[in-house]
Amino acid sequence: MSVTLDDIRAAAARISGSVERTPFLRSHTLSRITGCELYIKFENHQFTAAFKERGALNHLLSLSEEERARGVVAMSAGNHAQAVAYHAARLGIRATIVMPRHTPNLKVRNTRELGAEVHLEGEGVAEAGEVAWRLAAEHQLVFVHPYDDERIIAGQGTIALEMLEEVPDLDALVIPIGGGGLIAGNAIAATELRPGIEVVGVQTRRFPAMQQALAGETIQCGHATLAEGIAVKQPGRLTLPIVRERVHDIVLVDEPEIERAILLLLEIEKSVAEGAGAAGLAAVLDDPERYRGRKVGLILCGGNIDMLALASVIQRGLVRTARIVRVRVAIPDIPGALAELTRLLADQRANVIQIAHQRTFTDLSLRATEVEATLETLGGEHTREVIESLRQEGYDPVLPANEVHPDERWSNRAPG
Repeated sequence: MSVTLDDIRAAAARISGSVERTPFLRSHTLSRITGCELYIKFENHQFTAAFKERGALNHLLSLSEEERARGVVAMSAGNHAQAVAYHAARLGIRATIVMPRHTPNLKVRNTRELGAEVHLEGEGVAEAGEVAWRLAAEHQLVFVHPYDDERIIAGQGTIALEMLEEVPDLDALVIPIGGGGLIAGNAIAATELRPGIEVVGVQTRRFPAMQQALAGETIQCGHATLAEGIAVKQPGRLTLPIVRERVHDIVLVDEPEIERAILLLLEIEKSVAEGAGAAGLAAVLDDPERYRGRKVGLILCGGNIDMLALASVIQRGLVRTARIVRVRVAIPDIPGALAELTRLLADQRANVIQIAHQRTFTDLSLRATEVEATLETLGGEHTREVIESLRQEGYDPVLPANEVHPDERWSNRAPG
């Protein structure tokens, strides 16, 4: 069986009213930054904060009464788990979910609170899947695969239906790829409705399984990524040929680009994205010339990011944009010298977050002490002004090498 546009339209009718028709909005600021006309499909507005509800619900609504009575089992790194748990509970179906051991606590907790029985097994989705298949066989449960299933693929494809209804002349879709369910369904819908549209898939450099599979290469993946939602080592048997036929290109993004995209979505769109959800924006930011002047649709596919991870992304982003910097200076070891330094920093509108001084681990004169100050500034230009003012007052400020010249890729200026 192959998934058709009619299957996707049937799925849209089936799930209508039970999942959100999420906003699809033009981002004026991100359009300026990227140089293209950028539209974002906010699938993080679903109840479980991810697109997975569409496919999961389409599958569950397709079950017979006998299958519903047996219950379902699924393996998932988080979002599919929550989607199955939520809609199974709504429909009165017992759900068992197997999640990798290192799944973020937020996703594990949410899945349990939605009523599913959760097992933490394996290092990744593949290993969790082996346990899920065993449970299905032992307890006669219906297996709900996260991506390698026609009903799942058709459900996910309803996103592109909505996008093209609202912006029919899109030139490109940029879609994250894990196992391929999301991009397969949406590539079918998009290329059938608008044959000239370009569909670009995005994977992380640490988990390029689909790209490697298409190239006939041995699949080699890393061990961890911020985008754990697309950290899949084995592409789907059904999704692989669809991607080969309908997806024009697969690009890879690295961890810093994903972090940057998360921060921009948070700051500009006031929208929380998990790593996988930000992958599409990361790809556009990494290659703006490819999309310049075109109408581009992104799917912000999920917003379930662990709060500690999000806090780290924010802090690292503030460092990369030179809004938090460290500076080391030598001052005379006399009363009032530290107060004079902090007064100068205050005059330059640099907020002191933390300050420390020490006399032991240094080759300075015995009559001097080393001060390290962590400062909050307005960005790269302001940081340079602060450093120059210190020099003019006779200090010799030193910044760690990665903080001397702020990474221009993290600036919010329009390219070109």
